[in-house]
Amino acid sequence: MNQTAGAVLGSGRWVRESAVSRAVGRAYFGLQAVAGAAWWIAVFTAPAVRLATLGGIDPVLMAAADVPLFVVASALVALGVRWAAWIAVPWTLLVSAAMVVVATATGAAGWGALLMVAAAIGSVLAWLLLRFGRIPADAALVGPLGFGTARRGTAPLRQLVRTLLQMSVFWILFLGVIPLGLALLEWRWGLRTEFPVAVRVLGAAILLLASALGVWAAFAMALRGDGTPLPSAAANRLVLAGPYRLVRNPMALAGIVQAFGVGLCGGSWLIAVYALCGILYWNELVRPFEEDDLARRFGAEFEAYRARVRCWVPRLRPVG
Repeated sequence: MNQTAGAVLGSGRWVRESAVSRAVGRAYFGLQAVAGAAWWIAVFTAPAVRLATLGGIDPVLMAAADVPLFVVASALVALGVRWAAWIAVPWTLLVSAAMVVVATATGAAGWGALLMVAAAIGSVLAWLLLRFGRIPADAALVGPLGFGTARRGTAPLRQLVRTLLQMSVFWILFLGVIPLGLALLEWRWGLRTEFPVAVRVLGAAILLLASALGVWAAFAMALRGDGTPLPSAAANRLVLAGPYRLVRNPMALAGIVQAFGVGLCGGSWLIAVYALCGILYWNELVRPFEEDDLARRFGAEFEAYRARVRCWVPRLRPVG
């Protein structure tokens, strides 16, 4: 196949994928319209729903604005009226921010704040699909998150120190600061539930095991790969040692399981959901770019490795 034919086929594939993505975006807005309508019916027919989601907010005044700007606008987007997204999305973001402020200030309407935050995230992602035919995650892969390799020939001990420092920053931010913020919101918004002691103990065990996996992978990356986990200072050699013989992405797997363990041992279902969302984020938005970079740099060696070792589910026996 010549380059021109390959480009034509690649362009055709992108058009098909873009069309599917836009259909998914429209479908989301359709579901959002139906969910919004069902919620407003519940607000006016079930006092418990009204109290949990609106607190002391006047439902009549809220509905007068939200029904046309959220429900109807979302339905129009689903029907192909794309300009209506410029109404639905900003309104959803505005209401989400307002609900967060109200719930945090009053301790009421916590479920309303949580649902609107979820709707805001979904609306933005669906709008990106409509606008670009994909979610342009590569726009965030700049600076320290951009793809590059570590300086060759750096002493292994120095690479290890850099790796452990990066890991410490990751742990503080993603396993400490963000989960603490979520736990405080969960408490303030009245969403907290009590976890059995056995679940908390299980969570602590999961956290310890996942942390050990992360440290093991960090040592393998620094000492065998001549690099660090940071994308802009990635390994110069394809790492096929340590936990990489069992699973392709042990550090991402460890981080997600760690966060899930933090949620369990901290008695926070919201943190546990945050960890599970990390799977979607990493697998759908980050992994394609990371593996394209590995395939470009290591070619057939990486393709053979990818064929033998799964990304998320560890092998029972390490590859040779």
